[in-house]
Amino acid sequence: MPPSASPSSRLRVAVTRRLPETVETRMKELFDVALNETDAKMSRDEIVAAMRGADILVPTVTDQIDANMLAQAGDRLKLIANYGAGVDHIDVQSARQRGVLVSNTPGVVTEDTADMTMALILAVTRRIPEGLAEMQAGRWGGWSPTAHLGGRVGGRRLGILGMGRIGQAVARRANVFGMQVHYHNRKRLRPEIETDLSATYWESLDQMLARMDIISVNAPHTPSTFHLLNARRLKLMKPSAVVVNTSRGEVIDENALTRMLRAGEIAGAGLDVFEHGHEINPRLRELPNVVLLPHMGSATIEGRAEMGEKVIINIKTFADGHRPPDLVLPSML
Repeated sequence: MPPSASPSSRLRVAVTRRLPETVETRMKELFDVALNETDAKMSRDEIVAAMRGADILVPTVTDQIDANMLAQAGDRLKLIANYGAGVDHIDVQSARQRGVLVSNTPGVVTEDTADMTMALILAVTRRIPEGLAEMQAGRWGGWSPTAHLGGRVGGRRLGILGMGRIGQAVARRANVFGMQVHYHNRKRLRPEIETDLSATYWESLDQMLARMDIISVNAPHTPSTFHLLNARRLKLMKPSAVVVNTSRGEVIDENALTRMLRAGEIAGAGLDVFEHGHEINPRLRELPNVVLLPHMGSATIEGRAEMGEKVIINIKTFADGHRPPDLVLPSML
């Protein structure tokens, strides 16, 4: 660990994207900071240059940092303080092998992402975007008993794929809406947590998928979860079922999902994340039974400020010669 930095030898911190003003201001007070004033996504070469000239890099989910880039980073870089909870865009193993620590910001986005999950469930099942589009286009001709009929969420079976912090927060909200909560997870929850969440565990993901009305994806992207919802598993779902994803796009085979939505084999989808980042399958945009959002799950003023505070605490703790509180280890992934 580094010795405590004196005021005259402040750590050099490179930030890859614009952060909330309060966060940037506090960083400038504490560290020697290089900010990305344009907020444009940095290229691989620009990120490598930033790493070579800094003690600490503060990247975001849009910055892919692989082993080849880390090999070019030089010896100065000692910490990658990620602005965000997910670290699948960083080769944590290679970083640690080169003596570079990685930290993240867990827990901050839990409630905000769970809120967005429920918003997407309601938007899809109650056909909110269709009604909004009709109003904005001036096409509404007045109330009708058979117009804009969606489905009631109360009583529906919700299958949560991934029962970590966010999955559990979704379960608590679903209970308030009168939904039946089911889940599949790598490890079963303790009995008291299951009881508190009124949640039913399914050891078999296949069996759960075949019986749910709504599937909520809240699992991280790892080698074992890539295309976990592949074409075979998506075909297990009922034609009346809906899938919502506020976690990572890579968990779902997007092409297979698109084909099934177009064929009416799945009733609808609410997606805040996509398999190829912002390069969305254009056929998804054409579908009236799909709600697409631009990765807004954690986009609250409060959440983004708290993420910044966690980044600063991780950097300050490291600068003081201690282990960052949110250190990520390869064994955790």
